[in-house]
Amino acid sequence: MGPVSDLPPNGDSFEEIIAAETDRDPDLAVIEAGSRTLRTQGGPPEADVPAHPEDPEVAKALREVEAELATRWGETKLEPSVTRIAALMDVLGDPQRAYPSIHITGTNGKTSTARMIEALLGAFELRTGRYTSPHVQSITERISLDGAPISAERFVETYQDIKPYIEMVDAQQEYRLSFFEVLTGMAYAAFADAPVDVAVVEVGMGGSWDATNVIDGDVAVVTPIDLDHTDRLGGTPGEIAGEKSGIIKRDATVIMAQQPVDAAQVLLKKAVEVDATVAREGLEFGVVSRQVAVGGQLLTLRGLGGEYPEVYLPLHGAHQAHNAAVALAAVEAFFGVGAQRAESLDLDTVRKAFAAVASPGRLEVVRRSPTVVLDAAHNPAGARAVAAAIGEAFQFSRLIGVVGTSGDKDVRGLLEAFEPLFAEVVITQNSTQRAMDADALAALAVEVFGEDRVQVEPRLPDALEAAITLAEEEGEFAGGGVLVTGSVITVGEARLLLGKG
Repeated sequence: MGPVSDLPPNGDSFEEIIAAETDRDPDLAVIEAGSRTLRTQGGPPEADVPAHPEDPEVAKALREVEAELATRWGETKLEPSVTRIAALMDVLGDPQRAYPSIHITGTNGKTSTARMIEALLGAFELRTGRYTSPHVQSITERISLDGAPISAERFVETYQDIKPYIEMVDAQQEYRLSFFEVLTGMAYAAFADAPVDVAVVEVGMGGSWDATNVIDGDVAVVTPIDLDHTDRLGGTPGEIAGEKSGIIKRDATVIMAQQPVDAAQVLLKKAVEVDATVAREGLEFGVVSRQVAVGGQLLTLRGLGGEYPEVYLPLHGAHQAHNAAVALAAVEAFFGVGAQRAESLDLDTVRKAFAAVASPGRLEVVRRSPTVVLDAAHNPAGARAVAAAIGEAFQFSRLIGVVGTSGDKDVRGLLEAFEPLFAEVVITQNSTQRAMDADALAALAVEVFGEDRVQVEPRLPDALEAAITLAEEEGEFAGGGVLVTGSVITVGEARLLLGKG
């Protein structure tokens, strides 16, 4: 297949979307058939990114809500307290107290882990609400009910329902509620209105003063902690863990992924202070074995209640296997496994749940010939995990990177993690104000990759076309590929351009 063509002339417009897909090779389909017996009968999971509303009136109403939200502080501007969100919860009647919750913090893996937890709870016939951030393509992705993003209609209705209370709180506080605080209030109200049996809530940033932290999670999950948002959270994993430990509440169960020593010490100290029970990856639970399978990997997991063999996970990389172990332990803890009950969860139900997991923008293949993979890695730790997974799951003879980052990240560290992986890199930028200028990013890339391996295409459509052309230079069957990475926003915009929205 040739390069992307007929892309929108304006870099900010994605109305003209190119569907870049080829027909599946029938012989390859036969070869892969055996692996699919481990999947749900419906076949591989579809990523649940909502399409643009078809009803023009609904689309207009959604745009108007987004425009109103955009007048508030963005997610990078914070006043570290829960004062405003607590005031909103109070006037709404504390909807966040209407259901139990599983609260998730950490540096990387939060959204994928949340999706796995949601899938497991749903498989055991519980009605779930999931709140995650940021979104890949549509703001409605952030609030899910029963495993799917709420409709645009429901999103608008929820906002309109609580808008008078938002304005009431705004008038009483020194600062108006932020974009993230309003969305958090909407999520908690939507979950109470549904109503849900359990909420799965991902922290936005940190923990102690994060807007989500007006809940008291029965289970507190801490995914791996690494350096990110160091200007706000601290310069070492231990300091960052101090902020993130704020979600650990009295008598809760803490599910702790493998951590740096200083971070683990801080988390364990907080658990002792509030009399929380701790389960640690590598001791009380973990990954027993994993092997690469078509479209993902086959796992044996050790949970709090025993082993779970032959669990198919349709996601790539060792990091996703560890996320799966954490998610399983979290759901076991929620059901009391290891505390009130000794037996494990039903194995067939666990297998069915994991086989149905999707995580958009996380090593997601969106095109073939050449293969184009999207991953939202935006810090060095995430980039290292992705680089390892690419080498394991894909047999690229030549991989071209398309990188567009935000300006407030450790960009050099991210580029250095990808340097051994990329034959060449195309530097670009996404359409938001947070995007790092392409020329500034390119200057860093030249220092890391050398001038001969760096190409600059400020418009993302041009960058995709250039990368696909470079990947095809070795010929149709040479195994060239493209990885689009650096930011959730960059990945979301590329996803639309490549016909996945």
